[in-house]
Amino acid sequence: MRTKIICTIGPSCSDGEQLQKLVDLGVSCVRVNLSHGTPEEKAKYFERIRSIKLPSGLQPSVLADLAGPKIRVKKLKKPFNIEKGQNIQISNEMSGNSVIQVSKGVRFQKVNKGAKILIDDGRVTLEVVKHISNSTLLCKVLEGGLIENKKGVNFPGVALDLPTLTEQDIKDLKLSLRKGADWIALSFVRSPEDYDFVRKKINDFGYNVPIMAKIEKWEAVDKMSEIIDVFDGVMVARGDLGVELPLEKVPLIQNDVVEKANRSGKPVVIATQILDSMTHRPVPTRAEVSDIANAILDGADALMVTGETAIGKHPQKVIKLLGRVIKETESSINYKNFFNHIDHVNTNTSQAIGSAACSVAADREIKTLVTMTHSGSTARMISRYRPSAKIIAMTPFKTICRQLAIVWGVNPILVKEYISSDEIPDIVNAALADNALLEKGVKYVITGGIPVGVSGTTNYLSVLKRD
Repeated sequence: MRTKIICTIGPSCSDGEQLQKLVDLGVSCVRVNLSHGTPEEKAKYFERIRSIKLPSGLQPSVLADLAGPKIRVKKLKKPFNIEKGQNIQISNEMSGNSVIQVSKGVRFQKVNKGAKILIDDGRVTLEVVKHISNSTLLCKVLEGGLIENKKGVNFPGVALDLPTLTEQDIKDLKLSLRKGADWIALSFVRSPEDYDFVRKKINDFGYNVPIMAKIEKWEAVDKMSEIIDVFDGVMVARGDLGVELPLEKVPLIQNDVVEKANRSGKPVVIATQILDSMTHRPVPTRAEVSDIANAILDGADALMVTGETAIGKHPQKVIKLLGRVIKETESSINYKNFFNHIDHVNTNTSQAIGSAACSVAADREIKTLVTMTHSGSTARMISRYRPSAKIIAMTPFKTICRQLAIVWGVNPILVKEYISSDEIPDIVNAALADNALLEKGVKYVITGGIPVGVSGTTNYLSVLKRD
């Protein structure tokens, strides 16, 4: 499979045997949802994942998903109903019979005309009538219903002053880095500046882990291109996105994010309700299977299941089904057409070499493309072109192997450390033979950079035979 599978760890797959079965079925990355659990429970999840092995012998990648500043109904003693046409206030300070109190810390800044407030994924809908203050809004009920404590609240059309990371996020970030997270997913990204803030936090903790932006806010959609440019990867989080914006817009936004991420060479993950019906049922809906196939055809790097494996009744069936759909869909793709569709206007030597490597492999009908990489950038660049050749990324660093586990088509292989380009042919031949990746005498394309170990210096291309 070229499209990668990310599963979420939870009660349904928390022990080593269950999780190992999911990895054996094709999972290459495991997500830890930091919205739930005690610090001890979260730490155990990280430790459990690190005890699992991929078929290659490496550990699966770990994606730590920060909860972010999610706004919720707070301090509600008991649920109550509100009716259509009723006036009610939303506030983070006030309480009372005519007030819905929400999370502290949020400040309501600019309110666009007709701005809506959606409670419990839109089951209750309000329209803002008046901006009373930065902490209180007067609203009219458009769709009434039951108001319950801790239900999520979305504010499409209202500019919010919120921290990029909450105090809990900072604690979870520190824990995740200490426990070996390979990717950090940042929830509720609103601007490209969020990257700099989180990057500084990660660096201050003494780490250099890539950050994935979750596109789930209307502000993120407005600044999509800039966010994709600065973040290391991107996720289309369709849950909150489908609440923040009209549902009918979500498929086109997903398609736009995937296309822009592909062109930028950034891995893109599609998440939320991938196989939601299989949380309780042993078979999916036809619509879900079509949704998966379309995400693959659009060019997603990875598909991520959440509750399906974390709390679902059939986690193994979910991964089996996902693998079958990926294989069947990929068998129908003409990767030559995909390569021709990509913009080949190259801005630097590395991109030109990457494009040329894919072109040489296609023209010479070479089925294996080897990239020598220290940072993973060469492999990601090759993946951008979606070649029909198998992409084998050889690196001396386990962390880079794990980071590349979510990148489309990339097979990470750990090799011994090398300091000279003269060592590369012997290292490649040994790795190809040891992993049974290529028969003796068969040609392969190889790319890399000289001097060795300098990130972003991909500058050579060669066609070699396996000795």
